[in-house]
Amino acid sequence: MRKALDGVYASALALACLSMVAIAMLVLVQILGRVLDRALYLFGASPVGFTIPSLSDFGGFLFVAAATLALPATLRAGGHVRVSLLLNMGGPMVQRGLGVLVLLAALALAGFAAWHSGAQALDSWRFNSVSFGMVRVPLWIPQGVMTLGFGLLLIALLDELITALRSGETSFQRAEKARSTGGH
Repeated sequence: MRKALDGVYASALALACLSMVAIAMLVLVQILGRVLDRALYLFGASPVGFTIPSLSDFGGFLFVAAATLALPATLRAGGHVRVSLLLNMGGPMVQRGLGVLVLLAALALAGFAAWHSGAQALDSWRFNSVSFGMVRVPLWIPQGVMTLGFGLLLIALLDELITALRSGETSFQRAEKARSTGGH
């Protein structure tokens, strides 16, 4: 099961990275189109007028995909902001208890986010809602990707909670410890 979950988290992270690359490529193509138009204008030719319709919409959708799909892998790598000052003031039992409470709170918040983004995606699908840009994108698609990201975060948090209850040390705690000691 550990290998399967790690594979799912890694796949979601790869999709998040591809989303960021897609944003960069779309912006690069748009910039090159403008540079070409400017060069044509300077040489007395008519500009082509190349633009990517709804670039800001696509960029926003891809950014949301990147941000949400990266959440589970970032959690496991200890990349989320945590205030561990309070945790470090107590002993191991206090640290473990507070860690479990924080994971429970995060699990509730992730569940809330997943539920409501899923409900929003379902409503968009039912009512055929589309984006307002030049290219009409069915909104359930980016909302569904966002829901997937929050759902995977929910699974990752549950995974970490079970680990914390069983052995006490979560993957993000191991990652934080490795960074603080200079290990990998």
